[in-house]
Amino acid sequence: MTESWANASGERRVTAVTVGADLHLELRGPGLRTGLMDALREAVRTGRLAPGTRLPSSRTLAADLGMARNTVADAYAELVAEGWLTARQGSGTRVARRAAPRTPAPSGPPARPVHRRPTHNLRAGTPDLGSFPRAEWLAASRRALTAAPNEALDYGDQLGRVELRSVLADYLARTRGVYADPERVVLCSGFVHGLALMAQVLAARRGRGTGKTRAVVGVESYGLDFHRDILTAAGLRTPALALDELGTRTEELISGQGELRGVDAVLTTPAHQFPTGAALHPDRRAAMVDWARGAGGLILEDDYDGEFRYDRQPVGALQGLDPERVVYLGTASKSLAPGLRLAWMVLPKALVGEVVEAKGDVATVPSALDQLTLAEFIASGAYDRHVRSMRLRYRRRRDQLVEALAERAPECRVTGISAGLHAVVELPPGTDERTMIEAAAWQGLGIQGLSGFRHPSVAPGRDALVIGYGAPTDSAWTGALDALCRVLA
Repeated sequence: MTESWANASGERRVTAVTVGADLHLELRGPGLRTGLMDALREAVRTGRLAPGTRLPSSRTLAADLGMARNTVADAYAELVAEGWLTARQGSGTRVARRAAPRTPAPSGPPARPVHRRPTHNLRAGTPDLGSFPRAEWLAASRRALTAAPNEALDYGDQLGRVELRSVLADYLARTRGVYADPERVVLCSGFVHGLALMAQVLAARRGRGTGKTRAVVGVESYGLDFHRDILTAAGLRTPALALDELGTRTEELISGQGELRGVDAVLTTPAHQFPTGAALHPDRRAAMVDWARGAGGLILEDDYDGEFRYDRQPVGALQGLDPERVVYLGTASKSLAPGLRLAWMVLPKALVGEVVEAKGDVATVPSALDQLTLAEFIASGAYDRHVRSMRLRYRRRRDQLVEALAERAPECRVTGISAGLHAVVELPPGTDERTMIEAAAWQGLGIQGLSGFRHPSVAPGRDALVIGYGAPTDSAWTGALDALCRVLA
């Protein structure tokens, strides 16, 4: 079969369907042979026909293109002579394996050196991807696909598959104390997607007229800069909420003084503040909810690793205190893998329609098959088993980190609660954070400094490192920990 059309310049574009493969050629020039040769050269030159690709026989291509066989054969023969193609008996005609053209040496000043990739990734927030439960996930995928109705392969619901929303509602109620009706659960392509949707909703609400030109979302004084960027890109102002060892300080929020005057919402990580590692004190949890009720504000609760508490049972989600004032955001990025792009929001009832409107269409919903697989994975109990296993693994690594530093670098102090996938290591007075990061790089370690998470409006504080212990495999963790101790000692 051949599809052929001409553009405004009279060039013929031909797609030849040959032996199960599509060969798209743009024939230029007055002659068929010349046009075919030029089109094949261009396809090879641009990489559309890779070296070693077998071309259709001259008879087949001639039939597909509506040419005489001799025309195609002559074109092939000339391209073989030029070195573009090769032809061997029994192997057919193939694209030649040609050496890449040499590029001239660059002029001007030398390029900046490229930093080598660290041997050990000790950056915060990355789970042990080598422990992803591949066999169990594959089994859940097979069961889910076998049981899936035909309509599951259609575009689906803007909220996401009801199977996963229902399972999540039960799971979050059981493990995190969340009030989660399936009709309030919205599935997202990652936490960032959910946060961007909430930013759109808050900006639209302010645009409907309350006298203020910009909505205000208070963010913790230490956090991820790209979360702030998402909010500011939507036109929101993001003043800093002060932190201490008891978590977010709520006094200024409640009094509405200074930059926190007229705050519409706050973004917070109450179960395990990222990156300082504090847990929000019970009195402040209650005070923050009281503020939301009295001021008509919203709390955006990022529960990114709430399941990983090691010294006691994980504290329940803030959402359980007032489901109509707290937007709960969760994700499978830390418990399973960020590459799944599976996250969820549990919304106040009044917000569901606004969030659905912000989504626009179902193209932003995660893959239906991945949703169904996660639903089956949770319902079968495999998710609980995996989380328990990883909780023990990460707890063991944190304990080993604390013990090793106490023995080999006693002047460094690990702070924050025993939870999550990272720890904050305070450096001794007079020790420069940047110098330690550079020293770690020489040891093949990728680590981060606490200052890299500081809000732009906040004055510099203590020098500390944020050490992630989730990413290394079990076999690599011992070497990574030893290298870190050498740096800190």
